[in-house]
Formats: sequence, structure tokens, C-alpha cells
Amino acid sequence: MFLDEVIDGSYQPCEYPALSQLAGEWMNTRPFEGLKVLAATPIFKNTCVQYRALIAGGADLYVGRAYGTDDVASMPCDPAVVALLKENGIPVVSDKDVKAGIVDDDFDLILDCAGQFSFCNPRVGFVELTRSGVQFFEGSPYPVYVADSGIVKRIETTLGTGDGCFRALDQLGFDSHGYEDKNLVVFGSGKVGCGIALQGVRRGMNVCTVTDTRHKNSETDFCHVLENNGVVIVDCREEILVSAKVAEADYLVTATGVKGALSDAAVAAIMANPNLVAANMGVEDEFGTKVPASRVLNNKAPLNFMLEEPTHLKYIDASLALHAALGEQLLKDSAECMVGFPFSGLREPVGTLEQRLLVTTMEQGIIGPEIYNMMG
Repeated sequence: MFLDEVIDGSYQPCEYPALSQLAGEWMNTRPFEGLKVLAATPIFKNTCVQYRALIAGGADLYVGRAYGTDDVASMPCDPAVVALLKENGIPVVSDKDVKAGIVDDDFDLILDCAGQFSFCNPRVGFVELTRSGVQFFEGSPYPVYVADSGIVKRIETTLGTGDGCFRALDQLGFDSHGYEDKNLVVFGSGKVGCGIALQGVRRGMNVCTVTDTRHKNSETDFCHVLENNGVVIVDCREEILVSAKVAEADYLVTATGVKGALSDAAVAAIMANPNLVAANMGVEDEFGTKVPASRVLNNKAPLNFMLEEPTHLKYIDASLALHAALGEQLLKDSAECMVGFPFSGLREPVGTLEQRLLVTTMEQGIIGPEIYNMMG
């Protein structure tokens, strides 16, 4: 199988223990036998490991690629991997094709990312990979598991995304100047923002996080972790202080998950600081229309998506495994329900499933020590 060649030529099994475990199980149980499954994760070499597991489970696999309102792909991908999938008989379909009726909207299960295919009508339901995609499923009549709601996703976002952000900066040559004692401002104190801030701390930077402190004690906020690591927390409503921090910053990264999140004062400070290196790590354009794309690295697209592997497989394996395994859980839920859907709207991951994947990742993967440190 061509996916074996792609994966075995690039990765060691210890980089994807969770997906390897699922693929081994599913070769025998075939939970997706005869089902039309759409996987809309960003198309890169590492996501091929998820595709292989789904195919091992019997899925009639389709890979989704969203274009949004224009002809530019709204979700970054590797064109070479897209071409390879098509050449080997795995359909790569766009949201535009489904909406136009060129591709039938008759999927049994959709593993979505950022709500790209939330308009579809799957027979069984959805699994959404990201927090930013939740908004598209509010009030959905279909069952929707949200992989991002659990602890497994923290491996990817807190460890992997922060790592990817700085690997991209390194690839652009900024590491040659050194990060020691440079000022980093991060907008957002969720999992992604926390991971970026902590990577900055590890590199000897002076880190400030701008966030809405009214949410400081929420489950999705990590201010307490940041403060324990010497990160200065500034409330986003304190515009004079925010502007001052941006004015003295060497690097600025947005990671709020909110489109146009920056205030006019923050935008003005960015435009007045010509030496500032600005980057976005959210799916949406968090800078807003008043900041031209040319002013932000990678033209405002998530900075790590300029890399051949935006997030190392070792960090994303558990997330992709949970994404797929929740699809199997939906099938079990549906089988137990005599009429209609087992539930509608959003639901958090099954705790026992997360725990199993977490244990596998920690015991059999190469990032076990990093996860232990993350969990304190």
C-alpha cells in the first residue's frame, strides 16, 4: 500500500503509538466496514497515518479540503501529498464540490477540522478536531464529539504547536539572531498560546501574554501555568499597557482563536513598530483587516503551516487517534440507539478512551517525559 511507503520512509513507530494501536485493532474489528468516511484534517504527510488507520478499519475514505468563499484553500495543505492521494485512488473533495452537488453529500461519518464541512448531513454524525470549529456546530441536530475538549489535545497544542511556531521562526532565520532576552508578546492564554509562551521562556525570552483575565479561572485558560513560569499577564482591556508591551516587543504571536481579535490600539502599536516580527498561529486572521497580510509572517496563515510538517507527528499522533477513535465511538452510540441520533449537539470525549490513548502515548511514545512535565 502506498501509504505504508510514505509513512515507513519518514517515521518510526514510536512517533505514532496511538494510531498504530488503533490500526492494529481495526484490522481485526473493521468498525468502518462499508462506510463512507470523510477526513478533513489538514493534508500533510503526518495525517497519512490517520488515513491508514481508517482504511485499516474498513473505511471508504474521502479526504476533505476546504476552499471557503473563494478559490484559495482555507486550510493549508501539502500539494504533493494531495497529488499522491489522488494518484492512488483516494478522492480529495472540496466543500465547494459538495455544496455544488458535484460530490454527493452522503457521508456516513465526518471527521471535521475547523467546521469546514459542518454544512453536511452525515448519517452517523461528526467529530470536530479543534476548538475553533465548535462555533459551527452550536445547536447542530447531529451528534458532534469535540476532540479538543479533553486532555489529549493538550499534547498537540501545548507541546507541538509551540514547537512548530519556533521551528518556523528558525527556518526563516530568526534563530541566527538569538532569542535570549528578546521580548515576546503572545495574544491568548489557551492551550496554543500557553505552549508558545512556554517555548519562549525556554529560549530565555521575556514573555508577556495578553488575555481576557475575566476567564482566568476557566478550564480553557492557562494563566496559572504561565504565571508559575514567570510570564507577565496583561488584561486585553488595559489598552495603554497592551500598547506599551507591543511597542517594546521584538516578537508578537496571536493565538486567541478569534477572528479580528486585536483592538485598534494594539493594531496601531503593531504598525508603529517596524522592527516587530509578527505571526499568527490561529486558524482565523486574528490581526484584522487594518493589518496588511504582508506585515505578518506567512501572510497571516498559521506560521507553522509553512513547514513541511507543521506539527511533528509525535505531538499530533494522540490527537489524530482520538479524532478517529471518537468516530468509532459514534458508531457504537448509534448502534445502541433504536431511533434517530444517540444525542444531538456537542459532547466531550469519552474519558476512558482518552485515558487509554494517553497511557499508550506516554508508555510507548518518545515524548513520554515531555507529557509528564506538562502535567506537572
